[in-house]
Amino acid sequence: MSTNPAPESNPASTSSSPSEAPKPPIEQLRLPTPDEIRGQDIWNNCAVRSVFSGVVGGGLGLALGLFLGSFDTPIMQDTMTGKQQFIYQAKQMGRKSWSNCKTFAVMGLIFSAAECVVEKARAKHDTTNTAVAGCVTGGVLSASGGPKAACFGCAGFAAFSVLIEKFLDRHD
Repeated sequence: MSTNPAPESNPASTSSSPSEAPKPPIEQLRLPTPDEIRGQDIWNNCAVRSVFSGVVGGGLGLALGLFLGSFDTPIMQDTMTGKQQFIYQAKQMGRKSWSNCKTFAVMGLIFSAAECVVEKARAKHDTTNTAVAGCVTGGVLSASGGPKAACFGCAGFAAFSVLIEKFLDRHD
């Protein structure tokens, strides 16, 4: 009498070769609906992307300004009443929020527009697009300081953009 089980009862022995892995089931390909295609077409428009980035950047700048504005303390804090300090603090928060809102909105709009235009012109989605968009954004934002400031702004913002891109690892 043999102690080995019958070949029918051993599931491992039913495959033709022990080195073959079981194949995953083939999933059916789902085509996008017309609404999904329309949504993708709208989102691939550079103007839509840029405006959306500007709005989101403005919202983030507003929040950042509120947060940072709350740390501003009045110079004459000793002589001010609680009400005066509160009013001063609220005005500072409002000024800083509005300033950051405008700056981040313009930054988001310029960066997104530049990246989208470069991506469409090159027909590639890679880190070079990010570097060029960062350079354009940094150069435009610091252009009022002269050509030297624009060059440093270009180089600095491009380097920062590439570092963030590498950190987020969006491209292969």
